[in-house]
Amino acid sequence: MSRKISVVIPTYNEEAYIGRCLNSLVNQTLNRDAYEIVVVDGGSADRTVEIAREYADIVIMQQSKGVGGARNDGVALSSGEIVAMTDADIVLPDNWLERIYDDFSGDGVVAVYGPIIPIESRFKYRLLIGMFNKLVHIAAYLKVFYATLGSNTAILKDVFERIGGYTDMSAGDDYEIARRLKEEGIIKYDPELYVWFSMRRMEKYGVIRALYIWAMNLWASKRGTAAKVNYTRQIYRYNRYR
Repeated sequence: MSRKISVVIPTYNEEAYIGRCLNSLVNQTLNRDAYEIVVVDGGSADRTVEIAREYADIVIMQQSKGVGGARNDGVALSSGEIVAMTDADIVLPDNWLERIYDDFSGDGVVAVYGPIIPIESRFKYRLLIGMFNKLVHIAAYLKVFYATLGSNTAILKDVFERIGGYTDMSAGDDYEIARRLKEEGIIKYDPELYVWFSMRRMEKYGVIRALYIWAMNLWASKRGTAAKVNYTRQIYRYNRYR
C-alpha cells in the first residue's frame, strides 16, 4: 500500500485505559508495516508513558497548548500520508485502519469520520449515543455539520498541515477543524467506521452536565469562538522519549 497511516493519540494519566487502546491498534487487519502509532503525553504522573512505549513507534511529551496542540505535535513527527486521530480510552475494531484507508479511495476526500459506540453497555448510554449518531449522520448527509470527533477522525496529512491543524481552543477543537476542512474537499461520514467509546466523562460529570458541555462546545465551534466550558488538560514542557 502506498499510503501509510499515522495514528496520533494524546494522553494524560491514562494507565487504566491506554494498554487496551494500543493493544487494539497493534492487532489491526492492516499490515503493521503500513501504519505507525504516535503517543503524545501531557506529563503523566502514572505509568502511561511506560505502557505506551511497549506498543507505540513514537512517544513524545506534549509541547503545544491544549489537546489540539498535542495532536498537532504528534502529526508534526508523523510520517504517514493519512493522520488518524483517536483517544487513549477508545477501543478500535480490528478493521478500523483498513476501513480508513479504503474510505480515502474516493476522489476529493480530505477527511473521514464515523460513529461511536459506548463501551459501558447501559441502556441510557446506548439510547443517548444512538440518538447522537443519528443526528451526526443526518447532519453529515445535509452537509450542515460534521462531527469530526478527535476519537474517530482521519485527515490527509498535507491538508491538515495546509489548514494549520487544530486550534488551541480549550474544547471543541475537533469540531472546529471541520469548518476549515470542508473548504479543502469532501468530508466523508462512514457509518461503519465506528469505535468503542468510553462514557467515563458522563459517569464523572453526570449525563446532563456532559450533554451541556458537548452542546456548548458544539455551539462555540460553529461560531469559531473559544468554548466556555471544557475538560481541562495541563500544558507541559517538550521532551522526546525513546
